[in-house]
Amino acid sequence: MRILVLAWEFPPRIVGGLARHVAELYPEIVKLGHEVHLITVECNGSPAYENVEGIHVYRVAVAAGSDFFHWVVNMNQSMDQQGQRLIAQKNPFDLIHAHDWLVGDAAISLKNHFQIPLIVTIHATEYGRYNGLYNDTNRYIAGKESTLIENGWQVIVCSDYMRHELQRAFGTEWEKMSVIYNGIRPEKKHRDPDFDYINFRRRYAQDHQKIVYYVGRMTYEKGVSVLLTAAPRVLDEMNQCAKFVIVGGGNTDRLKQLAWNLGIWNQCFFTGFISDEDLDKFQTVADCAVFPSLYEPFGIVALESFAARVPVVVSNTGGLAEVVQHGKTGVVTYTNNPDSLAWGILEVLNNPAYAQILVENAYRDLDLRFSWTRLAKETEMVYNKIVEMRSQNE
Repeated sequence: MRILVLAWEFPPRIVGGLARHVAELYPEIVKLGHEVHLITVECNGSPAYENVEGIHVYRVAVAAGSDFFHWVVNMNQSMDQQGQRLIAQKNPFDLIHAHDWLVGDAAISLKNHFQIPLIVTIHATEYGRYNGLYNDTNRYIAGKESTLIENGWQVIVCSDYMRHELQRAFGTEWEKMSVIYNGIRPEKKHRDPDFDYINFRRRYAQDHQKIVYYVGRMTYEKGVSVLLTAAPRVLDEMNQCAKFVIVGGGNTDRLKQLAWNLGIWNQCFFTGFISDEDLDKFQTVADCAVFPSLYEPFGIVALESFAARVPVVVSNTGGLAEVVQHGKTGVVTYTNNPDSLAWGILEVLNNPAYAQILVENAYRDLDLRFSWTRLAKETEMVYNKIVEMRSQNE
């Protein structure tokens, strides 16, 4: 099977979890005997074409736009042109697979022009991020999402929660959607026996302090303010022997001001962006990972912590409550509730034996539910279904 994939981010261009999803899924699809060609955006001098773990990757230049949405239009034009060149040069593709609304215009254009079935993965929705549509920007993005979903022969979502969300927000037919979880490569969190982890840890906290961390985007829906609001209670019960490390780029001024106002500035460390290499090492020396999202379609960051063998505390929003099984692979707390979140963190920090059980169960769960090998086979089943549907319609 020959598959054309469109994704607006792919390493080294990493904006969110989509990049890692695409980069780790398709090598497994290739191992199943399929040919994958991926169109994405140029980044930091990376070659216009290269073979990455068996994926044929084409990075296109995008003209500057007057704003982000204009840039997205330009990106789709570049992707459409590259796709047309590929289809003209190669044998016909069996499928097009588009990831999120940002590449929707190009995907739909190629689908219609060449009569190739389109599969769509929706990683998140504008409706879900804001719990409704309140302005022209929200409605514009939701309209793009709706059009892409309508044009898809099949829609893949990453959790049962997202399946319900698409039905609620767009009226998407239940049978048109397939739930396939995100996955992870746990080996990338391997602990190097020759690395000096003790001194590395001291970059972030003193030896007597427990490290509680969040990693991700600094947007409202990620709930970082809830974590900071929960921190004073944790610090009081831990005799101030904890350090809250906030990892991620973006504007953190509002969060830093909140930490100052709460009187916990000295117990917080805003790292800004850190490399994947340092993040992998950091996660292996932390004591508790916290993801207090207000909206979360899946929560791949929780899997990262599973792999790093860090006990996880999450909110019970969206897909997080599917990924983390309360009392078995982590602690699940009430969404947007600082007291509940503080309780969850203290459960982990004050009960090391319990925390170790959570860690061991979570690591085993990676192979049971979140292995890319398994998830690629589930994706292949969707591909086969669509190819069969096409052959019946011809």
